[in-house]
Amino acid sequence: MPGIDESLLDAMRLQGARGASVVDWISGLALGAVGDAPGGDVEATAAETAELARLATESGALALTGKGPGGPPDDDSGGPSGGPSGKEPPVQDLIITNADSYHLLRFVTTTFDSTVFVHLWLDRDEGNLALARIRLAEMADRLVLG
Repeated sequence: MPGIDESLLDAMRLQGARGASVVDWISGLALGAVGDAPGGDVEATAAETAELARLATESGALALTGKGPGGPPDDDSGGPSGGPSGKEPPVQDLIITNADSYHLLRFVTTTFDSTVFVHLWLDRDEGNLALARIRLAEMADRLVLG
């Protein structure tokens, strides 16, 4: 299972990738980064994207609320909302689009506190948003922290 550095290098292999980082959304610190950062400052980008992540995860409107597929389980057996077997954040990913790029934030599920996400900065003309989202999800699932 790949660690932070190897995972970030995998993210940069995506066509159109400008930069990638692993960020703790509680502290706003980048745990690792590769490539460029919007505005040229990795730490400022980490802090700003962490604020977006906090807003999304703490929002009652964006959390899992319904029963059925994707909704919370009826018992404490784990599943989409976490439970004792894992701590899954209430939001899987965020996609922000602007005139020349995409920003994908994929939350990483861990056995402890799940306060980490992967941020991929993708060129809008060169990148494939759908493929990047799939690959980022796969990468986040394999990521080993520690």
